[in-house]
Amino acid sequence: MERTYIMNQPTLYTQHDNDLVLDAPREKEYRIKDLPAEEKPREKLLKYGPGHLSAVELFAVLLNVGTMKEDVLSMSRRLIKEYGDTGIANQKDPKKLESMLGIPLAKACQVVACFELGRRFFQSPTPTKPAAIRTPSQVFEYLKEMRDLPKEHLRGIYLDSHYQVIHNELISVGSLNSNIIHPREVFRPALEFSASAIILAHNHPSGIAKASEQDILITRQIIEAGKILGISVLDHVIIAKENFESVPVEYN
Repeated sequence: MERTYIMNQPTLYTQHDNDLVLDAPREKEYRIKDLPAEEKPREKLLKYGPGHLSAVELFAVLLNVGTMKEDVLSMSRRLIKEYGDTGIANQKDPKKLESMLGIPLAKACQVVACFELGRRFFQSPTPTKPAAIRTPSQVFEYLKEMRDLPKEHLRGIYLDSHYQVIHNELISVGSLNSNIIHPREVFRPALEFSASAIILAHNHPSGIAKASEQDILITRQIIEAGKILGISVLDHVIIAKENFESVPVEYN
């Protein structure tokens, strides 16, 4: 039976003891060489300061130059559009950026290094209490930036035994209507951060929050893998622009 959740009717997640006992319309795009001198990102930065530049322009300044196939401004625009602001800021593996977005490894290293510096310089000395997630509607709110992504993204939210978020990770980026999921990539962060539970989520750029047969099959396989590892898979939420739905399988 399919389950569609409504914001004001939450269903609480419940972790179980898994211990084992032996026995949209397209905007016009401009390249840097097409822009007048005063509109080029670096010149704008020098003249007006960083506050006057868009995220795309700031990325263009960071990356400096493009490739033979792609102008730096086009690359910056595509990177933010396909990966999402939060995904870029949280990604710490340059090789993932390289493979998922098709950018040179050196540029992927620049992006990761930039955000790592930001975390080190500006991270609060008294970190705030991590979010607790107990319902599908909270997943939808927590990952709201996924609603407008043009490609399928699979994210994992990793929880402790008190349902506090201890890590969230972009596991993979697919195409407009498909994605490739490797269970090892789902559970690797869970083991690294000692998570007791996982919530999976992926977006449907089509705007239809309905699970496919493949969504159901893969979710069942990941749940079974979690049982072997002693890690609960609490939900797999499909996020569309205006609504969301859990993949209809038995999670307990």
